[in-house]
Amino acid sequence: MGLGGCIILIAVGAILTFATDWDMQGVNLDLVGVIFMIVGLIGVATFSSIARRRRVVVPSAAPVIDEQHHHRDGYGGV
Repeated sequence: MGLGGCIILIAVGAILTFATDWDMQGVNLDLVGVIFMIVGLIGVATFSSIARRRRVVVPSAAPVIDEQHHHRDGYGGV
């Protein structure tokens, strides 16, 4: 599940918790919404920590050498 899926879980959880007043027998939709939001937040935290570890950039140890050959005449001769 990527970052988009986590955000969708948070949004669906918020809708179930705050924007609905359905009554289903045996199911507490407020609790289901809170669980969705918690799972979405855990997913966002996990995704961001993994993405932060991948962004580590190791500088190259090899020097960059610019080798441009300058010729006196236009035909490649010296």
